[in-house]
Amino acid sequence: QVQLVESGGGLVQAGESLRLSCATPGRFFSTMGWYRQAPGKQRELVAGTLSDGSTNYGDSVKGRFTVSRDNAKNTLYLQMNSLKPEDTAVYYCYVQTLTIHWGQGTQVTVSS
Repeated sequence: QVQLVESGGGLVQAGESLRLSCATPGRFFSTMGWYRQAPGKQRELVAGTLSDGSTNYGDSVKGRFTVSRDNAKNTLYLQMNSLKPEDTAVYYCYVQTLTIHWGQGTQVTVSS
């Protein structure tokens, strides 16, 4: 069973920053990242790392969000800068093996 532990969400004002963390205790996964889901909207890709070490980003966050990882801690980070009210959503960490495993989600709220 894959365990994902998310943290770092919260309430911020527009223009501020937040960093989300997703830990996978005791296990390293090369393909993992973040999706988000706003009320009434479909879940969308935010950012992800691939098995070749590359990263990809959703169009709406390019240039503002950065994904990184600390392999020693088996932790993936999402640095979110210049946050906008439209970034408000529940952010879900995922790991892809033969299937996709999801974290519990963390709320990010950006006020205008």
